Amino acid sequence: MSKETPCLAVCMIDPKTKLCFGCGRTLSEIARWHAMESVERLAVMALLPARMADAGLAPPAGSPRRA
Repeated sequence: MSKETPCLAVCMIDPKTKLCFGCGRTLSEIARWHAMESVERLAVMALLPARMADAGLAPPAGSPRRA
């Protein structure tokens, strides 16, 4: 089973939004990421771009996604 991840290795939580500056996940999502089923991970990943845009966060330019 693959472990899809939006992690960019920029693991810092924004104190205002409570989202990771790198990927946009919450601490709860990060903590249980590898326990999630693939379908749930993919559903969260689909929400991340809009979530980060709404929060005024953007992933660092040129940061590769790890698989």
